[in-house]
Amino acid sequence: MSRRLRAVCAVVAALVAVGCGSAGPSSPTDAPAALRRVVVLGDSLAVSPSIDQSFPTRLQNRIDERRLRWTVANAGVSGDTTADGVRRVEPLLTVDVGVLVVALGANDGIRGIATATVEANLAVIMDAARRRSIRVLLCGMEAPPTRGLDYTLAFHAVFPRLATQYAVPLVPFLLAGVALNPDLNGPDFVHPNAAGAARIAETVWPYLEPLL
Repeated sequence: MSRRLRAVCAVVAALVAVGCGSAGPSSPTDAPAALRRVVVLGDSLAVSPSIDQSFPTRLQNRIDERRLRWTVANAGVSGDTTADGVRRVEPLLTVDVGVLVVALGANDGIRGIATATVEANLAVIMDAARRRSIRVLLCGMEAPPTRGLDYTLAFHAVFPRLATQYAVPLVPFLLAGVALNPDLNGPDFVHPNAAGAARIAETVWPYLEPLL
């Protein structure tokens, strides 16, 4: 009887040891981390020359190559201004969003919208992200010289000033190396072609990667 009792105890002890040991495949600690999202809030520059060849898609390719658990949502809409971004941003900032890339301002500069208005709109967008603890990457834009030198300089100053105020990384100029380059733009010489979109992604990536 004593031997049987000892045998039973040994079996029970072994089962307990197994149960307290390494977790099985269903253990939460072994489950892959949930995908987070990067939202690119932009205008036609974010969807040119097509969604499949756009710079947000090129950023996704880089993320996939590095096996980072992030997915890029392209929220670019042709013709959008910073005011349109204010109207659209709230529904985009769902709980799975970790980074917001703000790539607006080109159409404001073309239309000569007051720089104070541009700055206020961008601040509203960045405040919406900050309230949700979403990191922001601000992409700088330049205004064409058609509105005069004073406007061009004031427009340029908006982006570094906001980046400093909100302590966020700044891509100095989204179209660096692309603007005015016929090899990197489509027939209108304004919107990037496939090579131009790849160049934009190359410009943005060093600022985005640390946020991931």
